[in-house]
Amino acid sequence: MHYRSGPDRRWELAQALPHPLLRPGVHGYRGVRLAPGGPRRRLEVPTGEVTLFLGFDRPIRITDAAGARTESFGSLLSGPRTRGSTGEHDGGLYGVEVVMAPWAAYRIFSLPMSELTGRAVELEDVLGARAARTLTGRLAGAPDWPRRFAALDATLVRLHGAGPQPAPQVVAVREELIRTAGLVPVQDLVALSGWSWRQLDRRFREQVGLGPKAVARVLRLRGYLRLTELGRPPAEEAPAAGYYDQAHLCREFRAMTGLTPGRFLAERRTVKPGPPAPDWLSGEVTSVVLPP
Repeated sequence: MHYRSGPDRRWELAQALPHPLLRPGVHGYRGVRLAPGGPRRRLEVPTGEVTLFLGFDRPIRITDAAGARTESFGSLLSGPRTRGSTGEHDGGLYGVEVVMAPWAAYRIFSLPMSELTGRAVELEDVLGARAARTLTGRLAGAPDWPRRFAALDATLVRLHGAGPQPAPQVVAVREELIRTAGLVPVQDLVALSGWSWRQLDRRFREQVGLGPKAVARVLRLRGYLRLTELGRPPAEEAPAAGYYDQAHLCREFRAMTGLTPGRFLAERRTVKPGPPAPDWLSGEVTSVVLPP
């Protein structure tokens, strides 16, 4: 486990890998505790992953990229999407975040990912009120982060063992999309799956929540953001990530995040007061802290 805390323990961040039986589908656990302070907003870019947040204290508010809808959650399951969202709280936050591949969430929660596409739902609506409250209560009552993560392991391993098996073809095609940063031709994906395009698209929507073309679109954005962190010249980033030109990149970036690339990168480089906000997917740019 990796642990950090701020002055006077005004904040804590704890990170750990899940039980081996849950890997590689479940990527990691992150525990966070922030003492009450000023409002804090974080833009989450679309990554194609599923996020589970188990809240122990105050609710968080989730707003879609267009700013048209805001919902409040205690604990939530957020599905794959092609547009970003903004999470906001009053400065006090306490809970555990879990990031997983959609096909892993399909198995753990026995839920078609198409029901989560582009939205977040209260955990009680997925597990049932009693099971969700029991899980969050057990984690909140644990004396430290290692025992919280162990209790979470026990629940997720049990659910994982009882859930439906994802199709190996779906897992393989998604891994190929990730490996190529969404730049693999459609006919190659069809050949890899051994299915027709229609069947591949249908099974993807069931177990991934997005069709292969939408997943490729999200992964191109992820690839571009990785290049920005590596310091590639701006003129090279757009074509290297699969965009026709800078104008195409800017249109897609704004449609998917609500910000221009320049604004997003400027906010990434601005040091904000309070705890660090590490990206929750290793090697990827997943979020940026915005002004309150």
